[in-house]
Amino acid sequence: MIIHGDVAFMIISTVLVLIMTPGLAFFYGGLVERRNSLTMMFQSFIAIGIVPILWIFGGFSLVFGDDIWGIIGNPMQFFLFNNFTPLVVDQYNDTIPRLLFFMYQMMFAIITAPLMTGAFANRLTPAGWIKILILWMILVYFPVAHWVWGNGFLAKMGFVDYAGGAVIHITAGFGCLSGVFFLGKRAYNYNSHPFNIGLVSIGTALLTFGWFGFNMGGSLTAATTAAIVFTNTGLAGASGMITWLILHYIHHKSLSFLELCVGIVAGFATITPCSGYITPRAAVLVGIIGAVICYYCVIFERKRWDDSLDVWGVHGMGGFIGTVLVGLLAHPLINGITASIRQLGVQLFGSVLIAIYSLALTYAIFFIVDKTKSIRVTPEVQQKGLDEFFFHEHYTDYINRDDE
Repeated sequence: MIIHGDVAFMIISTVLVLIMTPGLAFFYGGLVERRNSLTMMFQSFIAIGIVPILWIFGGFSLVFGDDIWGIIGNPMQFFLFNNFTPLVVDQYNDTIPRLLFFMYQMMFAIITAPLMTGAFANRLTPAGWIKILILWMILVYFPVAHWVWGNGFLAKMGFVDYAGGAVIHITAGFGCLSGVFFLGKRAYNYNSHPFNIGLVSIGTALLTFGWFGFNMGGSLTAATTAAIVFTNTGLAGASGMITWLILHYIHHKSLSFLELCVGIVAGFATITPCSGYITPRAAVLVGIIGAVICYYCVIFERKRWDDSLDVWGVHGMGGFIGTVLVGLLAHPLINGITASIRQLGVQLFGSVLIAIYSLALTYAIFFIVDKTKSIRVTPEVQQKGLDEFFFHEHYTDYINRDDE
């Protein structure tokens, strides 16, 4: 039976998840140079157009269609809104229409691949990104989402991911390394400072605002679990922010508004997969653990490869750690999952498998797409700026100077 309160709750959660993609665009757009900012934001915004088309024409079916050998869903089951009469309830929750579940999950699909773009910023052509986005959704996101959320083989093993730590953050956070390794380092001094921290702050605000719907909507109902997830999300974000800021102060003897923004994102990324399985007390601990591990992962990666905006260190490792922590911190009274050696083993196995699969398939996608036409941005274009070369536009057209 359709419950109007649940419908209203899920509509709000869906809109909150959608607003995160523009938030990500602003966050990344402010972190790169002015001359590359529009290109950076384009890579996020274009997903709002492309991914829904893929979702309609088979994507939703591949994730949530009837299971085929534990690997993928029936591609034709919901193709082009087949079996989508307005009053049909969804198999995952009988109080909301399937159309609403379709839209909520579509917002998750939209934001996932753009998370990768911060890792290989300024090195990939817009056309190359569009091709990679399409193939990556089909070959990486849809299968992994089915394994975990569509009753695939990982779900049958008992692997859980409440709101996307594995399906979203591990796939993007480890897959992005393939782009980093394939494209190589940027051709100029890649230790330059962000050009617009104000834009970063707007992006952080939208991500923070949206993350509550991102996690809370996983309950699919306006009930007690949603309240717990709401609380866990806020507490982990706060503890992650303060822990990250303390670590930065210890290392640099100064405070930083930019690092504050990164810290709260690390806390959110880590709490995401376990937000619906742990107590609020444990959520504080998750934020602290996530911030500490992610902080030192960022230091590690900066010495070894050019992950421009620290996507692996924050999102990849945050999602990985949070997913594994389910096996250590899950409380059975929250959502029926109990911390145990077996659960820890399942969580670790699934996380490692998804990380390796994402990295390998993403590298193959970059290799294949590059064979059709070079996707690398030349050193000359990198120096001049991608916005001018590809779009003939500028972040602020009335300013004609180089801010490097």
